[in-house]
Amino acid sequence: MELNPIYMARCLFLARKSEGFTKSNPMVGAVIVHENKIIGEGYHRQYGEAHAEVNAINSVKDKSLLQESIMYVSLEPCAHHGKTPPCAELIIKNKIPRVVIAVRDPNPQVSGKGIDLLIKNGIDVKEGLLEEEAREINRFFFVNQLFSRPYVILKWAQSKDGFIDLHRKPEENRSPVIISNKITHSIVHKFRTRVQGILVGTNTAILDNPKLTARKWFGDDPTRIVIDKNNKIPLNSSLFDGTVPTIVFTTTIPVDRKDTENLKFIEIDFSKDTNKQILNHLYKENIYSLLIEGGAKLLSSFIEKNLWDEALIEVSEKRLHEGVNSPEINGCVIGTKRYLNSAQYHLKSKISRNFL
Repeated sequence: MELNPIYMARCLFLARKSEGFTKSNPMVGAVIVHENKIIGEGYHRQYGEAHAEVNAINSVKDKSLLQESIMYVSLEPCAHHGKTPPCAELIIKNKIPRVVIAVRDPNPQVSGKGIDLLIKNGIDVKEGLLEEEAREINRFFFVNQLFSRPYVILKWAQSKDGFIDLHRKPEENRSPVIISNKITHSIVHKFRTRVQGILVGTNTAILDNPKLTARKWFGDDPTRIVIDKNNKIPLNSSLFDGTVPTIVFTTTIPVDRKDTENLKFIEIDFSKDTNKQILNHLYKENIYSLLIEGGAKLLSSFIEKNLWDEALIEVSEKRLHEGVNSPEINGCVIGTKRYLNSAQYHLKSKISRNFL
């Protein structure tokens, strides 16, 4: 079977169209080719809805052509019953004779089973076409399945001389220094729609009183997550306004604070590794991607323990001359963009980059 990377590239293009809508499922695209012509294509549009293979098959007008066609798909077709029937069985039912797969499903419990089922039913299967690119677009999913934790993204904005804010105390009631510009601020809100959870520490919650929503972009708000060891955050804070699901990690839950429809308290042991406890609990809460927005102490703790996968760092031309030092981080710079008076650096953890 001759493999054409153009068709797999089309699968990946289609898959990316669902970014932010399939979480926590992977983004998948599928293309059906008959005599070097695309006769059907589809992608997994929304979590819980039909998979890419189903949409691609349904888009073919003349189903008789399926028996002479090749299906290209960016991720191994599933062989298990979930929210939708197995895609491998649908491919077999429609007698598609050849299937090209970019990458196997990373889930150890299902990896290879879809491929085996296709082969056992006489289908010619090839895999590995644009594998690296296919892993990259579903890096969240791969980390989830192999490490049983959320994919962790760090984000902060710093001045040109390396500060993220001035030193402030709660009783001073001072607003944070504005480092981001209007464009980068909107980009952050866009990115919030791509993740399932957003985490800040106690000081950030008290000093900034953030909403942590994606109000400046179209999409779902992430679950708000805050660390409040000694329950210092006032009950009238924006994080407790009930508009968005919110999780609070604390030592003990006092009687005046209890779970409500959009608020959940989780007790953890602060004498042990809090970072890993938080990630374990969030994974159990089906939060598979996490954006950490501060403060400096919280960000640094994840960096020091190598519990991060990506970092988005904005460096402004503004100088503060003093204040809270920005975290120190070493990673692979995979992209740089400039927005007005700021540069945004996109880093990958060496561990995650080597793995993916």
